[in-house]
Amino acid sequence: MTERELDAAKITDPQLRAAYRHCRALNARHGRTYFLATRLLPVERRSAVHALYGFARWADDIVDSLHSGAGADVRARALTRLQTELAEGLRQGSSREPVVHALADTARRYAIDPAHFQDFMAAMRSDLVVTSYPTYADLRAYMHGSAAVIGLEMLPVLGTVGPCEEAAPYAASLGVAFQLTNFLRDVGEDLDRGRIYLPADLLAAHGVDRALLGWSRATRRTDRRITAALREFETLTRNVYRAAMPGVELLDPVSRPCIRTAAVLYGGILDAIAREGYTVLYRRGVVQRRRRAVVAADGLVRVTAARFRARPRPGHGPHHRALPATALPPTAPDHRAGEVA
Repeated sequence: MTERELDAAKITDPQLRAAYRHCRALNARHGRTYFLATRLLPVERRSAVHALYGFARWADDIVDSLHSGAGADVRARALTRLQTELAEGLRQGSSREPVVHALADTARRYAIDPAHFQDFMAAMRSDLVVTSYPTYADLRAYMHGSAAVIGLEMLPVLGTVGPCEEAAPYAASLGVAFQLTNFLRDVGEDLDRGRIYLPADLLAAHGVDRALLGWSRATRRTDRRITAALREFETLTRNVYRAAMPGVELLDPVSRPCIRTAAVLYGGILDAIAREGYTVLYRRGVVQRRRRAVVAADGLVRVTAARFRARPRPGHGPHHRALPATALPPTAPDHRAGEVA
């Protein structure tokens, strides 16, 4: 499947193909829910999504786990190196770093605004020093760079049926909804890293503070005040999903099943958290494999129907046109590949 994706995207250079394979492996290993949904995209667009995810995953690993136990200064230097590599890669179209190499190629092919990557890196850097957010407005400001821009980067790859600008607010909101879901699912793990992404004023309204959260994680018990706060955060997250989902209809029809499936699967994480009694401080809420298979099967039916409807008929043009990638040669020139742990 990997080679078929690369062939369909007309990626022929061996080093560039290796970089995309590396990103795909990161997606498959760390983003199982989203990787499953990505399989529903047209085959020629999947490598670009893997590149976008692979870069984001690598930067996030620097902040969270790649240098586990290392001080903020060590991680800051690693992020600085990555940011320098990114700037050079976007300028030159190639990089020694595989995730940047693939990202630079994808950015050129789809004319993705480089400001999105800069905003993302700024959010990653803030994670080294910011450990809590006083209000939801403060959290949303952070999530512009950590989540909303991911949705904006995806839009040129997914394609739209109208102006890209019309779909952009919905894409940004869906990126935020996905990250809010992750925040709720990972609240215990984030607490171990010294961070709390749930707004302090929301917690305080229910009598919850960092000490109470730490007690719950240590004792594997959930206080009723914590349950109430987590339930409110879940409601907030579901409201963001509701605001974002109308944007799916603005996408290229053959891309809609992928995004709809991702939203259903991520929403299923919220369902699992509620069903398990909001025990996320010491147990992750996960969508069961059988449920993932059912949702993926439904997505496959939808994408098959969409591709059939989009197929040109004799004497007729296609009903919809995806937002095209910029005209580029199949591969970027003069690339160099390196190794990543």
